Amino acid sequence: MKIKGKEKFLAQIAALPQALRDEVRAALETSAEEMVDLAKRFAPVDSGALKNSISYSFGAFQPDNANVRGVETSGGNARAAKGEAGLSVTVHAGNATAWYASLVEFGTAAHTIKPKRPGGVLGFNGTAVEEVHHPGASARPFFFPAYRLSRQRAKSRLSRSIRNGAKKAFSK
Repeated sequence: MKIKGKEKFLAQIAALPQALRDEVRAALETSAEEMVDLAKRFAPVDSGALKNSISYSFGAFQPDNANVRGVETSGGNARAAKGEAGLSVTVHAGNATAWYASLVEFGTAAHTIKPKRPGGVLGFNGTAVEEVHHPGASARPFFFPAYRLSRQRAKSRLSRSIRNGAKKAFSK
């Protein structure tokens, strides 16, 4: 039995993954840029280091230090390990300079700062002291509010990109 259009259909099926990847990557990039812009707008500015540290990365994300926080698509590092780095994106805040991003986002409790060595002293405002009582800092959220505001648009954009990728593959 001969099937009319079989070759064309098989070519469309073969093109589907690449068409989807292209559409999904573009949607992820647009969504990540949107969230980065929002987070930068919400970030408190002192020196500007925190605001400048907000960015996004495709594929496996390795932070500069343990204080760097990010939001990634589910299983992003696992996808990158399989060679699908373009299908995961991580938006992150903080770097070696702005290591305090999570402290700004979530705040800090009142605490006492003591010297690392017993019997040592701390320099505080030009005076040697045995300990410093820090009053803490209130939270100044900038990252997760941006995430919550952009999450639904990103989901909708991703759904549209999958639909458009499938349409492009089958319209050839």
